[in-house]
Amino acid sequence: MRTLIKDTVNETGQSVTVRGWVNSVRSYGKLIFADLRDRSGLIQIVGDEKLKGIKEEDIVEVTGKINSRLEKYFNDKIITGKIELEVNNIKILAKSQELPFDIHQPELNISLPVLLDNRTLSFRHSKVKAIFKVQEVIINSFREALRAKDFMEFQSPTIIPAVPEGGAEVFKVDYFGHPAFLSQSPQLYKSLLVSAFERVFSVNKIFRAEPSVTTRHLTEVVSLDAEMGLIDSWEEVRDMAEYTVKYILDQVEIKCQKELDLFKVSVPHTTDTIPSIKLREAQQIIFERTGRDCRQEKDLSPDDEREICKWAEEKYNSELVFVSHFPTKSRPFYTYPDDENPEFNQGFDLIGRGVEWLTGGRRINDYDTILAHVKEWGIDPKTIDLYLQAFKYAMPPLGGFAFGAERITMQILNLANIREASLFPRDMERIDKRLVKIKRNKKDNDKKNH
Repeated sequence: MRTLIKDTVNETGQSVTVRGWVNSVRSYGKLIFADLRDRSGLIQIVGDEKLKGIKEEDIVEVTGKINSRLEKYFNDKIITGKIELEVNNIKILAKSQELPFDIHQPELNISLPVLLDNRTLSFRHSKVKAIFKVQEVIINSFREALRAKDFMEFQSPTIIPAVPEGGAEVFKVDYFGHPAFLSQSPQLYKSLLVSAFERVFSVNKIFRAEPSVTTRHLTEVVSLDAEMGLIDSWEEVRDMAEYTVKYILDQVEIKCQKELDLFKVSVPHTTDTIPSIKLREAQQIIFERTGRDCRQEKDLSPDDEREICKWAEEKYNSELVFVSHFPTKSRPFYTYPDDENPEFNQGFDLIGRGVEWLTGGRRINDYDTILAHVKEWGIDPKTIDLYLQAFKYAMPPLGGFAFGAERITMQILNLANIREASLFPRDMERIDKRLVKIKRNKKDNDKKNH
């Protein structure tokens, strides 16, 4: 029966069978040492000619006796650092070909394209695995936080009949001869469900066909969305977003300290209440600090986001800051205009470490008002009839928020590129393999055919 490596620490003097990948091999005369890893950890195995011929990334089954190491050979960096496995028998389960690069160095000193071109191999590096351990905790903590507040999870469609969001470009789909699109957001569906379930959330793939190649944009991302009904104000939505983000950060700090240490980072710090200012206030602060006049712009530029975060950290010792009240016309048709100044809406962004993390706000719930906005924004009401149906039969006051799992992972771990935080990144130049490479090969094939 197989024993997980982490459980061998309690088996001193006993015979066990372990299975895993050969992490490294070292020869000292007739004596051969190797490190074996499975999902739970690493263990040193020691033997003679039985270990000859194994190499890194071979998958093996080893049976042997667990012995205590001499104290001078203790390794405090691994959980099995005080024991080793004396090999009695070894069986090779799968052989690895020669590796294109060394995946066992502390740092993967290869370019991002090479890392992504060899994705299945790069996943085996400790720091790459750590990224997705953190991301798993982020997503699970999002679910935990909202379930604790009585939210219900749902799965939103990714093929939709219309483009209500505006802004970002969309991917068109031929749906059995009918025009359709890949969803930019589950917003319309989560709002619709509020009319029945009051509080809902989803973890969904969304798609943005934006023609941009930047370090913080992808065409396919995991969106963490929440929506709540019967609210009193937009501040109630903001406070729920703050609670959720803080819960996520707390859980990452508790459950991922080893991973944070690998990257030499800590989770963003903030105050008991995340500071919150309006867009025009933020732009005035930026103007006074830098002389850069962005006071009439409809949004914050990347430089503005970095500057307002510097201000928040200096003034409040917070790496997070809410910015609210953007021009109404610059946001989707369903965003609620501010009662005091309808030119601006009751929407907000959360900016963290110089980058936008989250977008949210209060939504319009009155049927006549939202129908007027639909027409004013140039949307055909027939294309979102299902959504409008919920408002026709009474929609409670509502609001919600959303953020990308990859973006928050990137920001927590201080990654240089968001592609590092996506298991299988999609962008303008990549669908698993680099598209420029595929195009080049196609041209070569065309030449051969002619």
